Amino acid sequence: MLKILIGRILTTIPALIGVVVVSFLLTRVLPGDTAAYFAGPAATPQAIEEVRKKLGLDRPLPEQFASYVRDLSHGNLGQSLTTGQPVLSDIKARLPASAELTLFGLVLSLLIAVPLGIVAAVRQGSMIDHACRAIVTAGVSLPVFFTGLLLVYVFYFILQISPAPLGRLDVFASAPAEITGFYLLDSLLARDGATFRASFSQLLLPGVTLAIFALAPIARITRASMLSVLSMDFVRTARASGLSRRKVIMTYAFRNALLPVVTTLGMVFSFLLGANVLVEKVFAWPGIGSYAVEALIASDFAPVQGFVLAMAILYIVLNLLIDLSYRLIDPRMRASS
Repeated sequence: MLKILIGRILTTIPALIGVVVVSFLLTRVLPGDTAAYFAGPAATPQAIEEVRKKLGLDRPLPEQFASYVRDLSHGNLGQSLTTGQPVLSDIKARLPASAELTLFGLVLSLLIAVPLGIVAAVRQGSMIDHACRAIVTAGVSLPVFFTGLLLVYVFYFILQISPAPLGRLDVFASAPAEITGFYLLDSLLARDGATFRASFSQLLLPGVTLAIFALAPIARITRASMLSVLSMDFVRTARASGLSRRKVIMTYAFRNALLPVVTTLGMVFSFLLGANVLVEKVFAWPGIGSYAVEALIASDFAPVQGFVLAMAILYIVLNLLIDLSYRLIDPRMRASS
């Protein structure tokens, strides 16, 4: 297992190098002048040129790239011009908020999509099956920002049962003592019920927005995979042997249908990382998605490059976990390795 893990890590090195190169080049060709933005609208050409020299933007691209790589090798992602803080510190402060939102949406979608896909496959052609298809179609068709705005309009403006979409906590609550950076978990560890309820109420709408976005592909793949497995000979043999319906479906069918679902989870998680950017802006969520958007608007290169690199590392780690989970789910893969 360790040999396989080391081999997978080594294969990700070229991908990380590509991400570093592409993110550096893309930030340099984006429209906007960083020096002009931070010099101010009333700045003279001489003042803009002084800012450009101070930021090192007057140097040739190869020299800028060499300096960037040298800083990366020392764990330095650069300085954010908009916040005045090191990019690494900003990412460390904001990443738990994005991770909590993404994981909450993913877990919520799994709790709904997997049972829905199983029941839709077992009762093919029933009302539940038709409902599954309708939910999948709606989840694929609705843009994530529209879903978020719609939920805010219905539950905050009309029904007034949801708090204002203004961050992780309302103005009357204080953040729990930081242990993991996840407000739900930290408030539980601190046994602070009031903070837990406040953070959960703020997390619910953006989490549901992401869950609706993730629910469609998970439910569709679960249904299709279950239908394929249920038609196989070993399932018919298990039924003919007198095993209970629940045991046949959950022990034999679902376990063999699980690999495509796990593969889909990896893709869905990467999609959620991208959708986070829009959801965080809609709900004023202080995550790294909104941080990257604000930096992009200001033509602040370092935070954008740090955001892209952080997302690439998260995606690579997720793929490694999925590869390892294959060997836990399917004993044949453990035997072959």
